Amino acid sequence: MTRIEETFARLKEQNRKAFVAFVMAGDPDRAASLDLIKGLPAAGVDVIEMGMPFTDPMADGPAIQLAGQRALEAGQTMKDTLDMVRAFRETDARTPIVLMGYYNPVYSRGVDTFLAEAREAGVDGLIIVDLPPEEDEELCLPAQAAGLNFIRLATPTTDARRLPKVLTNTSGFVYYVSITGITGSAEANAASVGPEVSRIKAATDLPVCVGFGIKTPEGAASIAGIADGAVIGSAIVERIGRGEPVDQILTFVASLAEAVHNA
Repeated sequence: MTRIEETFARLKEQNRKAFVAFVMAGDPDRAASLDLIKGLPAAGVDVIEMGMPFTDPMADGPAIQLAGQRALEAGQTMKDTLDMVRAFRETDARTPIVLMGYYNPVYSRGVDTFLAEAREAGVDGLIIVDLPPEEDEELCLPAQAAGLNFIRLATPTTDARRLPKVLTNTSGFVYYVSITGITGSAEANAASVGPEVSRIKAATDLPVCVGFGIKTPEGAASIAGIADGAVIGSAIVERIGRGEPVDQILTFVASLAEAVHNA
């Protein structure tokens, strides 16, 4: 089992939901970003989703776009991102790390090189939002052969005919995008998300986590109540963008984690 699979199995035994927190690697700079990432597990984060900065993040709203720009302007590279995972692993061998981003930086580095480095650094899974199932041979299948989970997105427009294709070769968990649009653009609504989560769970044994549009502890608890976990990114990244200190951001993260775990 991968760390991701072990984590969800443990949480299921404990009858608890998963809290997945997104941060952009290198935002606002490498040192502060690493301090924050190292503090996430103690704040209650079950899975860390680490963004790989990219110049054209088509699925991301302003908050995460700006986070990527800040990281790139601070000099963050793919090597730096993988080095941050290595540094994290020096003190934490348990918490799963998922790299989220776009195919261009992976392709530029070379798929085989990237996967070997990611595996060696301690990465557990990938979310590559612009690679559809039709392109599984590009990265999904090689990633799984390398021992990494490949986590796919399902959306409100993923109909019954499309869903089986989306679920094919997906592993770790399914990420359900709660809104139609970019990250941070609207607020998730449990009443509308619930039937969609049930539909996906009827088609797979994988955990289903819901992200996009979760901004508060109350919202996190509401969504976690109808899914296996909640993914929160923009609400955290916005605080980084405002220059809040790491300890203050971690206090906010802890409030989200408590809400998810108590759902």
